[in-house]
Amino acid sequence: MSGGALALVQPLLRCPVAGHREPRGLDLLDGGRRLRCADGHSFDIARQGHVNLMGGVAAGANADTAAMVAARERVHDAGLLDLVGGALVEACADLGEAARLVETGGGTGQHLARVVAAGSQRVGLSTDVSTAAARRAARVHPRVASVVADSWRPWPLLDGRVDAVLVVFAPRNAAEAQRVLRPGGTLVVVTPEPDHLDGLRGRAGLMTVQADKAERLDEQLGGRFEPVSRHAERRRVELSDEAAADLALMGPNGHHTDRESLLRRRPGGPVTLSVRVARYRRSGA
Repeated sequence: MSGGALALVQPLLRCPVAGHREPRGLDLLDGGRRLRCADGHSFDIARQGHVNLMGGVAAGANADTAAMVAARERVHDAGLLDLVGGALVEACADLGEAARLVETGGGTGQHLARVVAAGSQRVGLSTDVSTAAARRAARVHPRVASVVADSWRPWPLLDGRVDAVLVVFAPRNAAEAQRVLRPGGTLVVVTPEPDHLDGLRGRAGLMTVQADKAERLDEQLGGRFEPVSRHAERRRVELSDEAAADLALMGPNGHHTDRESLLRRRPGGPVTLSVRVARYRRSGA
């Protein structure tokens, strides 16, 4: 993350420390090397480009490891998730050239970078509880900044400053998304369909997708967001053992198995990539 990227998103940022006086905004100081609030809480910009805004709270066991992040990068580089990136660009097409976007649980930031690149003045902020992921996201695009933050805790963002929140295969904090979005702002949620990774699941022994995910999503967002559109994206691919292992290891399954064990199972072969893209509008004034 360059100082320029952080300067672009700085007006959105909020100090994460509890028991704070107002205002809670963060100023960029020391030539882009440090953030500080009016109460004197200070956060150094890491040499790799990200900044930790967890407010002193340690990341949980769900944080992606460096090996999981590397697998995700290879999956993106191979174009296996282009159907997701393309769908996000389309869902955000009417946001305008200067939209301010946040992706929570953004991982390596490639999806957000693609949406930001679709507008000449768009800026993006990727948040993730994984430091390894945040390091990668800090380098993904000159108009994308990266912070370490937990999707389940209060987000380090000021109220009503964001035009769109993206959530791709990540925890959905409806209350925080509503708080940080401007009135009428957009929420785009990508979830796996029940047949996502069919073929690979059996060969690699992966966890299954709950069949009622879409219904539970609507219930979770009800009252805070109004549904706008929903559609599925599906693609069938033939993968080598190495590529199939990357696809398995980039997600939650990466916490429960290792590459060597997966490769012994010969996971390559036909795989279904199947996701649902749902767009919502923030309710209320």
